[in-house]
Amino acid sequence: MSAINQFLLSNNLRIASNPCVSPDFCLDWPALQADIRTGRVCEYAKSRFATKAGEFTLVENALGDCAWKLHAAGTVLPDGLTHGGATFFPASWANLLKLKNLIQEHDPESTIFPTGTARLGRSTLGVGARFTTLHWPAVEWAMSALEIGLTANQNSIPRELVYDVDAMLANRLDTVPFPFIGTNVPEGHQGQSVEGMSHGCVLSKLKTGFHRRRIAWSFNADHQPIGGKFDVREDALVTGCLLASYITFDLSPELALNQPADLATIPADVVARTRARVAAAGLTLDDAAFNQLIATVWTPMLKMKRRDVKYTAARVVAFSTPVGRGYLRELSIDELPGLTTPETTAIMLALCEVMGMPVNFVAPAFGFQKNTPYPDNTGLRALIQKQWDVCAKFGVSIGFHSGSGKSAENYQVMGSVTGSALEIKTSGRYTYEMGVAISQSTNAADAALWRDWYHFTVDMAVAGAFSADATEQKMARIFVTTSLAAVGRSVDVFASPAACRSALEALPPSAEHMIFFEYNFLYVLAAGGRPDKSALGDHTPAGYQQRARFYAVSAETRLLFSKRIAAYLIFLAENTGLASKERCAGASKLLASYTTLEAMLGDISR
Repeated sequence: MSAINQFLLSNNLRIASNPCVSPDFCLDWPALQADIRTGRVCEYAKSRFATKAGEFTLVENALGDCAWKLHAAGTVLPDGLTHGGATFFPASWANLLKLKNLIQEHDPESTIFPTGTARLGRSTLGVGARFTTLHWPAVEWAMSALEIGLTANQNSIPRELVYDVDAMLANRLDTVPFPFIGTNVPEGHQGQSVEGMSHGCVLSKLKTGFHRRRIAWSFNADHQPIGGKFDVREDALVTGCLLASYITFDLSPELALNQPADLATIPADVVARTRARVAAAGLTLDDAAFNQLIATVWTPMLKMKRRDVKYTAARVVAFSTPVGRGYLRELSIDELPGLTTPETTAIMLALCEVMGMPVNFVAPAFGFQKNTPYPDNTGLRALIQKQWDVCAKFGVSIGFHSGSGKSAENYQVMGSVTGSALEIKTSGRYTYEMGVAISQSTNAADAALWRDWYHFTVDMAVAGAFSADATEQKMARIFVTTSLAAVGRSVDVFASPAACRSALEALPPSAEHMIFFEYNFLYVLAAGGRPDKSALGDHTPAGYQQRARFYAVSAETRLLFSKRIAAYLIFLAENTGLASKERCAGASKLLASYTTLEAMLGDISR
């Protein structure tokens, strides 16, 4: 038994209430075999799919352990159990990788696993989440109802997902700075592993029968850090992200070192070809500015190339088909200082081409703030147009980071300027949507969770507003005053912590308050639900017991949450032009008709 599975079992942290921590979806194979023999498993009829070896379905016991049921005798995967004329195999990570080859060798058009096919490399919505996987069925419903593929699984690794469960168990996870709370939080602050999330998102689509719709979807390993302190563990990042069909390369760790290359060390043909490609795109550059930028980014780009080669090589070893090996690329340059100029975009895209790693998306900096509409649509149109004039010459779509919470008009501008050749990343939205859903639940346990969650954000805000850390204090006071001003309350509340707390506690608890939106995601892995900085991102049993509270929410909350997720995706698809108004109207009407989650999920496979 692996160390992570032993850790989970010994602390009674089971998949049903804490999924996607282990890479495996079977923690206790002997116990699951006993359940199979005595019929104590659920078989997902909609999960059926074919391979050359025969047809498979997915089975699961009450604790969340899963197995693959081959409807024939056979030894196509390791550790098989023959029972009732079928053969069962544990849903281990190793078996999942083998099964991917069996499926895609038999059916290259299969959509069970994430790919970069169809329009995914040109037009998509990035659907991440900073706390649980409870949004997945709603995303599958939206893709089914709108008949479009999305980047249906997206998270920053290692910031949000654990990149290596053995490193986690050995307390070797690094920390991530969160200046707005004045501290560092351990990596993987969502709690689940990247392999576990990769595994779980595939199983989710089989359980709902989404794969029957033959709609391609992708998985983005977002903000893959290039260089800096990540040099020593890039092999583990590559291994963990093996099922990702879309990689975002983030050069900021290396750029932060501020170590520009000597121009003379850059191959002359690379410089000449890059300059020529930029000129062919219609931009004229000052020599000094060109030389400065290419020297600044040369070492990060070399490291990006090294990582890209490793991603390619890992897929060649693991997967047997072209569709299984392929992946999309995005270059994140929104971390460079200031608003990105068209010239910078052109040089970076040209370098990607010259170095043999052309990208599908590029993410310039537009000055977006999370969950805040851009205030000037005319100005936004001009900003995007300048970038699009460059991107169109390279056949590259624009990735809009910090894309959640913008106005309908903002999204319309993005869609119209780019002809819907875009991706909008929206991970910050979905924790908020859970807050709205759970606050409306009539279930007593849900009400208790909502009360505790909201008070946690009040505690974080009050502590931050009187912090000795200048950045933390400044940001917390903005969150507090914005929350108060939004409902017409006085914002002069910083005479004392007691005065600040009194003003916030006088507000009706609401997911709409900025204090909730900014601090909410930190609650999911806060040991004991405590707002103490030392409790945040806790990867001990205490942190995972806290996370389990969300997986225990009622069917009422799950329905409310799922409908809100789906409605938001319909809103995005319509306003960006990814789906027609007629299609979106029909989907909205269907969504409004559901009174049970079972009815909603039952329509996914139709």
